[in-house]
Amino acid sequence: MKPIEVTDDNFQKEVLESSIPVLVDFWAVWCGPCRLIAPVIEELAKEYNGKMKFAKLDVDVNPKTAMQYGIRSIPTLMIFKDGKVVSSLIGAVPKPKLVEEISKVLNS
Repeated sequence: MKPIEVTDDNFQKEVLESSIPVLVDFWAVWCGPCRLIAPVIEELAKEYNGKMKFAKLDVDVNPKTAMQYGIRSIPTLMIFKDGKVVSSLIGAVPKPKLVEEISKVLNS
């Protein structure tokens, strides 16, 4: 299961209206740290398949959503649950830290 691409147009449906928590990776093609964290996000998408959805939003192509959530540096990872941001991490965070945040959200 690979992360899905979300856009300004489908963000509401795919993320805010999701029945399970969603981790959104706000990224851009030119961003080095974004490329570093991408394989980790893909691994987690496989490991948490069915429990959590993983999505990527290119901030250059979808500025409306990036502005709405005040994205100032990328990568920014936000976890949404029931349409609200419940966790936010900035930078190429190590996998154990991401697993810790995901566990907190899934167990809350």
